[in-house]
Amino acid sequence: MANKRSKPEEIVTMLRQVDVLVGQGKRRIDAIREIGVVEQTYYRWRKQ
Repeated sequence: MANKRSKPEEIVTMLRQVDVLVGQGKRRIDAIREIGVVEQTYYRWRKQ
């Protein structure tokens, strides 16, 4: 299975989308799943 590597601009967009969804009252884990990444990837991106 080939992995798709996201561009930095796409990563920033997805991280902001999670912030918006959490602001709308969604749980963080549900928002992370909704953008289509796993928790580990989300937290690794946040760390960078």
